[in-house]
Amino acid sequence: MTKIFTHQGKVALYSKLVHSAQNEKEKLQIKINEMDNILKKINNCLTEVEIETKNLESEEKGNLMEEWDSEMRAAEKELEQLKTEEEELQRSLLEVELQKEQTLAQIKFIQKQTNVTKELLDRLSLSEWDVIEWSDDQAIFTFVYDTIELIITFGEPVVGLPFLDKAYKKIDELNFQSLLDEDKAPPSSRLVHKLIFQYIEEQESWKKKCKTQHQVPQMLQELSLVVNHCKLLGEEIEFLKRWGPNYNLMDIDVNNTELRLLFSSFAAFAKFEIILSLSAHYPLVLLPFTIQNHLGDIGHDQIATIISKVPLENNYLKNVVKHIYQDLLKDCHFYQKTHGPQL
Repeated sequence: MTKIFTHQGKVALYSKLVHSAQNEKEKLQIKINEMDNILKKINNCLTEVEIETKNLESEEKGNLMEEWDSEMRAAEKELEQLKTEEEELQRSLLEVELQKEQTLAQIKFIQKQTNVTKELLDRLSLSEWDVIEWSDDQAIFTFVYDTIELIITFGEPVVGLPFLDKAYKKIDELNFQSLLDEDKAPPSSRLVHKLIFQYIEEQESWKKKCKTQHQVPQMLQELSLVVNHCKLLGEEIEFLKRWGPNYNLMDIDVNNTELRLLFSSFAAFAKFEIILSLSAHYPLVLLPFTIQNHLGDIGHDQIATIISKVPLENNYLKNVVKHIYQDLLKDCHFYQKTHGPQL
């Protein structure tokens, strides 16, 4: 009996142990399942992380590629633009070079024309005056090395266009006066003054024409032309006084506005005196003359023929003397020097 109870006790105990083991097994299984689930979740998370990582890497690479492609396209576009700008710059440089050559050619042409124009202006525009004073009340000019003075007295302003950026004025008075020392001046200088004042007296219309400041430049230009011609005449007379014997011109005398030329040639058997009447219009008109024959048969008609052939231009008097010598006295060697100036 005891063995049976003991066996039954062991059975009961084993049953409890089995039951307990089963319970523990079930709990363990549950935990294992739970761990399996957790591991699966972890695996799933890792998988998702890997996938996401790969996606991110792919996306990053894609973005980098796109960015690089974009930068490359921008760089290529900028390079093309730079090439285009370089080509345009090259064309511009070629155009600039061409324009430069054309401009230099134009400058040379303009300089040449300017020089030609300047020469013409120097010939046509003679400034024989110096301005000593120009004020609101008067203007003072001098001519012929400050030996002739012109004083212009201004009056009331005139309504109209300005003159020298000011309202131009009427001219009340024109006054010419000689500052030449008559006692010390050579005859040729006195002659020049007489001829210039002769011209001034002839131009009384200046006082009628020259009524405002606007007419002053024209008056000065007209007077300068006369002054220039008369000065050249004085220089010709001085030249002939020095070198006249080379052309058988033995004496020159100035009396008022008359010029006496004494020619003498033993070889030509001739001695005569020509009296020329000079005027302020020299050398633009023929010179009236008379002749006094002291030796030989040279007469008025011969001199008149020679004078008529001489052009009315600068050095008119010297050319007259030269032609008289060449046509009438050339065979004379007694008074002719071996060397002399050319007329």
